[in-house]
Amino acid sequence: MTLDEAKERLRIPELWAHLNLPGDCRKNPCHSPFYEQVSKAAFSVFDDGRAFKDLRTGERGSAIDFLILATGLSRDAACRKFLELAGGGRCEAKPLPKRPAPAPQARQKPTFPDFETGTDAELHELAALRHVSFFALYLARHVGLLRFAAWHGERAWIVTDDEGLNAQARRLDGEPWAHIGAKAQTLPGSWASWPLGAKTCPPYPKFLLCEGGPDLLAALHFINARHAEGDCFPLAMLGASQRIHEDALPILAGKRVRIFPHTDAAGQAAALRWTTQLEAVGAEVDAFSFSGLRMADGSPVSDLNDCTQIHPEDAHELEGLLP
Repeated sequence: MTLDEAKERLRIPELWAHLNLPGDCRKNPCHSPFYEQVSKAAFSVFDDGRAFKDLRTGERGSAIDFLILATGLSRDAACRKFLELAGGGRCEAKPLPKRPAPAPQARQKPTFPDFETGTDAELHELAALRHVSFFALYLARHVGLLRFAAWHGERAWIVTDDEGLNAQARRLDGEPWAHIGAKAQTLPGSWASWPLGAKTCPPYPKFLLCEGGPDLLAALHFINARHAEGDCFPLAMLGASQRIHEDALPILAGKRVRIFPHTDAAGQAAALRWTTQLEAVGAEVDAFSFSGLRMADGSPVSDLNDCTQIHPEDAHELEGLLP
């Protein structure tokens, strides 16, 4: 039997059980079996059990690397033991005692290009593109959520915040980026799971949690239209696949949060994931449903930005839009 064949037969969950390691790797993330338990679970098993990664230490690798970390065997000895176990042999390799938990790896703050506040003419251009009010964009610029820059040879509008951890660029003409074939690009180095606006949370009792830049602008549009600037503040996750960053969750503890999920499967899954995370820190959470709402052209509403073009007959459905 070759090592590649053995890796297909024996994967990390089976190896975990062979070694009688503590914990449950079926939970993702789970606690590392190699270190004393800390409050944050940061160990993941993925690729159908073929690989692992410890976000706290940076350790990662295959099932053989997992066996080496668990037992302290040399690579040659671990490969021999792995082949033996994959062939049905008994496990005589005893796992090492748990080590003290290492300090978490410090993540470097990204370095973004110089952003500009933009001109009033650019605010008017963006307002027309996204069907939001000029005053909403003026507010976005004032609180640091909206900036502009030259990006890949095009004028771009940027959603970010004063914390400078996350930023996403879209072309001001609404076209996709030629180099990636998509309309939105999260800037290199961004902490993609960091919710924009989190730094501004403490003074506000209520929050609108949106997905993406256009919905962030739409949230400000509705906050401004309802004169709720002192009561509500928008937050944005820049992608439905993201989990809310663990360090941002305590900021939202005990807050009132309404989620505005996109109507697609990814958006609905994101809403469930974010609700679970937020409720775990004591936030009061609900989600707004766009089901049945139509845009002025008769097409279904799929996100909060679409609501800025709501069909007149459905406009009354937005009376309870804000929490």
